Amino acid sequence: MKCPFCGHLDSKVVDSRPAEDGTSIRRRRECLKCRKRFTTFEIMESLPVVVIKKDGSRQSFDRSKLLNGMIRACEKRPVPFSTLEKIAEEIEQTLQNEMDREVPSSQIGEMVMDRLKNVDEVAYVRFASVYRQFKDISTFMAELNKLLQEK
Repeated sequence: MKCPFCGHLDSKVVDSRPAEDGTSIRRRRECLKCRKRFTTFEIMESLPVVVIKKDGSRQSFDRSKLLNGMIRACEKRPVPFSTLEKIAEEIEQTLQNEMDREVPSSQIGEMVMDRLKNVDEVAYVRFASVYRQFKDISTFMAELNKLLQEK
């Protein structure tokens, strides 16, 4: 690490602790030449995830879009906002942990439905009806029957 005071390239870590947000590490360093101390932050690098839409277009993953879709599905349902935030965070973390940088929107939709099914069945059906674009009542009923058989 280059010293901000004298430009020397060698320093030693004097103190290391998690930063306030919990996503980075704060390090106090001391220059081996001028002995002045300075602070650095180490953060985990996250690579962008690109979502491949149904029409073939590509967009950067946006957790707020994911959260908004779940909020609409859970409207007037007894689902705490914190639960939806946790689901969105889990999905984003899963996508970050995978080696694929491009993910089809269908895969993300399935991940949301798997989690909503365990949280609120009505929200699950609402999300599935928009996501799977039910064309008629028979496809809607087929999804409901599938849900009932899993119980």
